[in-house]
Amino acid sequence: MHLPPLLLLPLGPLSLEGRPVGSCRRRRPAGRTCPACPKHTWTNNLAVLECLQDRREESDIAPDCNHLLWNYKLNLTTDPKFESVAMEVCKSTIAEIKECNEEERGRGYLVSCLVDHRGNVSEYQCNQYITKMTSIIFSDYRLICGFMDKCKEDINTLHCGSINVGHKDVHSQGEVISCLEKALVREAEQQDHGHPIKEECKKAILRVAELSSDDFHLDRHLYFSCRDDRERFCPNTQAGEGKVYKCLFNHKFEEAMSEKCRDALTTRQKLISQDYRVSYSLAKACKADLRKQRCSLDNNLPRAREARLSYLLLCLEAAVHRGRPVSGECQGEMLDYRRMLMEDFSLSPEIVLHCRTEIEAHCSGLHRKGRTLHCLMRIGRGDRSTAVDSVCQSALQTLIQSADPGADYRIDRALNEACESVIQTACKHIHSGDPMILSCLMEHLYTEKMVEDCEHRLLELQYFISRDWKLDPVLYKKCQGDAARLCHTHGWNETSELMPPGAVFSCLYRHAYRSEEQGRRLSRDCKVEVQRILHQRALDVKLDPELQKRCMTDLGKWCSEKTDTGQELECLQDHLEDLVPACREVVGNLTELESEDIQIDALLIRACEPLTQAFCHDVADNQVDTGDLMECLVQNKHQKEMNEKCLVGVTHFQLVQMKDFRFSYKFKMACKEDVLRLCPNIKKKVDVVICLSTTVRNDTLQDAREQRVSLKCRKQLRVEELEMSEDIRLEPELYDPCKSDISRLCPNVAFGNAQMIECLKEQKKHLSQRCHQKIFRLQEVEMTDPELDYQLMRVCKQMIKRFCTDADARNVLQCLKQNKNSELMDPKCKQMITKRQITQNTDYRLNPVLRKACRADIPKFCQPILNKASEDSELEGQVIACLKLKYADQRLSPDCEDQIRVILQESALDYRLDPQLQMHCTDEIPRLCAEEAAAQEQTGQVEECLKVNLLKIKQEACKKEVLNMLKESKADIFVDPVLHTACALDLKHHCAAITPGRGRQMSCLIEALQDKRVRLQPECKKRLQDRIDMWSYAAKVAPAEGFSDLAVQVMISPSKNYILLMISLSVCILFLVGLLCGRITKRVTRELKDR
Repeated sequence: MHLPPLLLLPLGPLSLEGRPVGSCRRRRPAGRTCPACPKHTWTNNLAVLECLQDRREESDIAPDCNHLLWNYKLNLTTDPKFESVAMEVCKSTIAEIKECNEEERGRGYLVSCLVDHRGNVSEYQCNQYITKMTSIIFSDYRLICGFMDKCKEDINTLHCGSINVGHKDVHSQGEVISCLEKALVREAEQQDHGHPIKEECKKAILRVAELSSDDFHLDRHLYFSCRDDRERFCPNTQAGEGKVYKCLFNHKFEEAMSEKCRDALTTRQKLISQDYRVSYSLAKACKADLRKQRCSLDNNLPRAREARLSYLLLCLEAAVHRGRPVSGECQGEMLDYRRMLMEDFSLSPEIVLHCRTEIEAHCSGLHRKGRTLHCLMRIGRGDRSTAVDSVCQSALQTLIQSADPGADYRIDRALNEACESVIQTACKHIHSGDPMILSCLMEHLYTEKMVEDCEHRLLELQYFISRDWKLDPVLYKKCQGDAARLCHTHGWNETSELMPPGAVFSCLYRHAYRSEEQGRRLSRDCKVEVQRILHQRALDVKLDPELQKRCMTDLGKWCSEKTDTGQELECLQDHLEDLVPACREVVGNLTELESEDIQIDALLIRACEPLTQAFCHDVADNQVDTGDLMECLVQNKHQKEMNEKCLVGVTHFQLVQMKDFRFSYKFKMACKEDVLRLCPNIKKKVDVVICLSTTVRNDTLQDAREQRVSLKCRKQLRVEELEMSEDIRLEPELYDPCKSDISRLCPNVAFGNAQMIECLKEQKKHLSQRCHQKIFRLQEVEMTDPELDYQLMRVCKQMIKRFCTDADARNVLQCLKQNKNSELMDPKCKQMITKRQITQNTDYRLNPVLRKACRADIPKFCQPILNKASEDSELEGQVIACLKLKYADQRLSPDCEDQIRVILQESALDYRLDPQLQMHCTDEIPRLCAEEAAAQEQTGQVEECLKVNLLKIKQEACKKEVLNMLKESKADIFVDPVLHTACALDLKHHCAAITPGRGRQMSCLIEALQDKRVRLQPECKKRLQDRIDMWSYAAKVAPAEGFSDLAVQVMISPSKNYILLMISLSVCILFLVGLLCGRITKRVTRELKDR
């Protein structure tokens, strides 16, 4: 360095006891003497001084030499000749700097003032002069202008060293300043201030730190502490502009870094946190931006706060988020210091002060690389085993806002290291440092690509980001206009009691799902971001601050064991009725949102991806989901592509929907006006469905001129009814009474595909009374409306398409029954139809067609049975049996007769369709007709067997049923399938002109049998003769019970004409006899009168 000539002149006392400065040598270690400085420096006093100041600690200086140095430096800074050199070299600079021009001469203040303002010095020689003098002044705190006056009392109070001039002090007293700096830092980190530092001394300490910010040589304590570390880590880094500081900061947590240097660096970083100007590079890079963004003009804040690093970062981050220009150099410096704050929690005095208890209890020994901070964040997430003080929580939130890791994940070193492998595989398509990296990681949360450590670090950070919408830079960028317009928000780093940061997002998502009729809505870009955040929050209940805050008690009460992914929200939805009102409201609102956009439930969507791709890709690709995707998933939930996780998720959502009709978006939108008008004050969806369905059914049955339920609501109501029929749990009024029956009778049966309902139907004889009544009611509804019979519609889906495409929905079962015996009928469907026929024949109320056809006949002939009947239990076929007897007596109305004939024909082929026969012959059928009953295809063989073995039947009730069968077959050959099959050709040849019914074709065959001229088929002849014998036996065993019964028997007898002729002759004879006897008695009476 070329110094001005004057600096080489000796100034002040140059000798002590006749010895020159050059005579200052090291003490002689190990008995030998060596020079303290190279010989070439001995001719330059300042070079010698600089050499001695930067000596190694192990190099000792003699006390007399030490004192000589002190006097030399002191005289050097106060000597008028020295000031005259400064005035000559820095003449124009002094004139420009008003403060220095006004300083009193001769006290050393001029040089100190120039050092203070060295950043404004542009003259080369003056700059070189000040640089040289800076190292002299900073080597001793007493040489710094005014420092000793301002901090004398604090130095003594804090025992930071002696300031008595008489003492032989060491030539470099950087330790004194270091002691004061540590005390200043400690004061900010402790609540109890035993010896508070005076305000003017605080300013002096920070000013000294600021002045030493460009060259690490000037921070004497740090220089000596880190001299070896500088050589180790930063050998090629030139001193000046704070470069050495930054290099050492970057290596602070290296294993090779000495503890002494690390402590010194931490102290300096803490000073930077208190005053950003202590960082030369940051202050220089951001000086213009701070002025441009008006970051130092807030009159409401104390001046000290404006200097804080957090304030600077928040102000400039706000500008960046708003899209205002901030220089790249400044943003680079901000990134370094944001990373620094995230790496070392101790740099934030609020964290040290307010989180001390939590750190000592849970996070001790984790201070490096941001691990302590993440430990605090984990506890702050609210794990039930631990708790975080609200003040500590607030301090953490403030730090996250200052560091703003949401804008660049690399700021969070712990997260960056934990998630590096995931980013390289799952997010490699996104530019490094892009804010969307965090969203990408969230999208892969709980997937195979995610690693456990990354998952924990990510959720810990997201917990705090989710509590302030501004910490998600993409959301803030897209929604800041909407937030100001709809939610009345302030600036990025400003808060409002009316609209705190956590409430802004709630406001945004309320507007996100509004329709045009409901008023102001979000912009499209903002809505996309709101949906993205909602998708992320669905992954973990703790990411929804409002939900966690309101439901903390309920989570502990109901969901303490539900700790797996997504289980907590499902648990809250399951216990919706039990939640406290505040929690119930927020869970209800979230569930209502999910019903409109099920993609909010990211875990469910992920689980259902195969099914979605196979069957629902059209609706899934729609930008606006209005419940279509969930409806599609429900409709296809039993496809082979369905996996267990998806099935459980879809079913759970269906069950939750039952709790409130608002949770079914399409149903709510289609029927909300109808609900308000027809079903007010009803909330549960199942109750609303029942209310509306009853209204529709009543209007239909009464042939109302106009349906009270709107058409769009009726259509959606049908969808809801069909969905409910698939799982008994979706019908609480049925499920609750049958819970015990389910566990007792159907423990291993699945709920889906209506399998549980089918099981209960098959076991209905063993059901409890309440459950039996509900099942009966369900069957009554299903028979009236077969579309609600899920199993029938599922099993017979293809057969309905084949045979019943033109049939009305309510006549589907009737159509299937008519085509049951077709060769094209699917066996499984045929079996299902038979099941439904068996059910219908147990009670006329389960056969709507019969009920309508026989509405006059039933009360006329079967009233005694109705009087004994229970409203909600089957009559076990008694009414139908009654109607069968009247059919045999030919007393039914034509419509009713047609329906009974069909029933007789069907039951004649399958004994199971005759509940009375099956009930009374339960023991006889296995004993006498086991082989016939075991046949898969029932063709009337069991009935034929019972008829043939009539004499062997022991039970009178069973015998009576068989006799009734014989009586019915006598009335119509079609109800005797065995005889009809045997005589089919003879009927065609001999009785083709005879109208079927009322025993006419049977009489025709009997007459043909008695006519010797007619030759019947051998099988027909044999079967017919057997029937005549059976009827004869029946007549003996079961004589007519009354005159009407006798008349019927005569009318259906094959000898009807003969019997009627004989009866007529008998009546005529009686009439003639009576007439004759009358005349005789009249003559006798007259003769007696004449006498």
